[in-house]
Order: sequence, then structure tokens, then C-alpha cells
Amino acid sequence: MRLATYNLRYDSQPDNKTIQQSIDELPDPLQQPRFLAKSGELPWSLRRLKVAQQLLNEDIVLVGFQEALMRQVNDLQELLGNDWAWIGIGRDDGVSAGEFSPIFYKKTHLSLVSHDNFWLSNTPFKPSKYPNAGSYRVCTVGHFTLHSPSGQPTNITLLNTHLDDRSDAQRRLAASLLLTRARYEAHTTGGPVLVTGDFNSPSAGFDSGAYQIATGKIPPVPLDSEFARKYSVPDGTLPKFAMRDLRGETPKMRVSGHYATYIGFSRPGDASSYTRIDFLFGGSNGGWTAEAYKVGDALTDDGVLASDHRPVYADLSFA
Repeated sequence: MRLATYNLRYDSQPDNKTIQQSIDELPDPLQQPRFLAKSGELPWSLRRLKVAQQLLNEDIVLVGFQEALMRQVNDLQELLGNDWAWIGIGRDDGVSAGEFSPIFYKKTHLSLVSHDNFWLSNTPFKPSKYPNAGSYRVCTVGHFTLHSPSGQPTNITLLNTHLDDRSDAQRRLAASLLLTRARYEAHTTGGPVLVTGDFNSPSAGFDSGAYQIATGKIPPVPLDSEFARKYSVPDGTLPKFAMRDLRGETPKMRVSGHYATYIGFSRPGDASSYTRIDFLFGGSNGGWTAEAYKVGDALTDDGVLASDHRPVYADLSFA
């Protein structure tokens, strides 16, 4: 199964173009493309086609997006087609306002069992923002059954999210919430648990606290008591549970593409200019094996950037 995470960049330049209008403007595929060499952000009405083309050509089965507004979610559903469905809510009101962290899944491979959401704040069961954070932040949780050619289904849990860009304290709390919920799912489902998302902080350095908590390097911070109680596990259950970075769990020869995931609508000449803030994790309870890992390119043949982040893919097999 190919898993992906993709920060889309929200629709900051809305226009009234329909998807069909955007498709009609595509160049003749038999003609050599003119390199547009565009820089900076372009309207979603152009970028959405690039995103859909990337994903359809990569044979994705399950993907967590970040920053998608309602229009973007609807556009992706139309472009990906009837084989796909999605779950998620707008983070500002729990319905449709603000950005989503939606999960899209291919219905030919996966069946949705249940889903829910929680906020990455001190009051996680209602729309809310952590003090001094830049934005409301939400996590979408989906329980799926993966159809196997052997006929033996696999139960999979995916948590998809987007941590705050301003507050390190929020990111540390968010990672603690994610880790607690992921361990609960590992215990209650007995199946693989996956986490996708933009952590807005790297895997090393002074602002890497969220990554260090998620991967068990440092302890989590205190949580809302109701959340901690609801998602508690019996004493002694999965005591060292943590999230494993799929990049590090993949055989070195099968790790490809770029290192940096955030590019800021530019194309860095080397990865030292930027860093890795978009991650794919698997729970340490196991049940999965990372077969391949790739950071894709947000730049298309005509020089148009689909996003300010690169998509990240991992091929997983399940026991």
C-alpha cells in the first residue's frame, strides 16, 4: 500500500475558475512544453491539476492532506474520481470553516470503518486554539480495513494532522496528544497505526520537541484530563510505544528523491537551505514494514510549482 502526506498550501488566491476551465487550458500533450519558469505561488485553480496528476500517477491508496479549504477538498474529490472518498472537518468550527486535515482513501483498496477528530489544544473535544498558537489545529482519525489479495483483511488506523507554525509549546502538546491516541489505537485495534502530517518543526535542533516526543526520545507533556482518561491503556500496556520515522525504517537503497520537504515556492539547489518537516510514521507496535520511501518534487515539467511543500510517499506491507 502506498501512503502519502501532502501539504497543499491553502487557496490564498481564490478565483471563479471551474475545473473544466482549468483542464481546457492545459497545453497539447503532443507539443513540447514551454518552460514557464514561474516563481512564487500560483492560484489553486492551476495548482490543483498538478496535485491530482502527481497523485494519480503515483498510485496512492491513502493520503493525508494539510491546509485544504472546503473548495480544495471538493476539487480533489472531483479530480481524483469516484474511486476515492474522504473524511475530515474544517478546523475553525468542526464543520466546514477553515482548513481541513482531510484523509483521502481509495475505495477499491480500503473500506472506512469509523472516523473522528480532535483539536490539538487544551480542550481537544471542541473547536479550540492553543494559547498563543497561530491557528486552530485539528487531527483527523480514520479506521480502515485494507483489502488483501490473500483475502485476509488488515485493520489500519491513520492519524493525519498539521501542527502549529508559531508555537513550539503547541507542537509539543500536539505530539503528546497524537502519541497518546496512537498508543490507544494500537492497544484497542491490535493493528498498525500510522501518523501523517506537517509538524512545522524538524527532526533535530532546538525546535524539534514535537518530533522527539512522537518518537519517544523525550517524555510527553501533561494532557487534558478528559482526553488522557478517554484514551488511557491498562498499566504496563505498550510502555515504550512510540512512532517510528518511516524514512529511517526503510532500507537505505529504497530511500529516494529529496531530503527537504518544505521549499517555500522556490526550488533550492541543495537541501541545506531547507529542512524536513513533513513526516510519515508507523507505530512501534508493528504490523507494518516500510519497503520504500520517496520525497517527490513539487515542480512540474513546465516550471509550475504545485505547492510550497513536496509530497512524501512510503510503500508499506502488512503482516
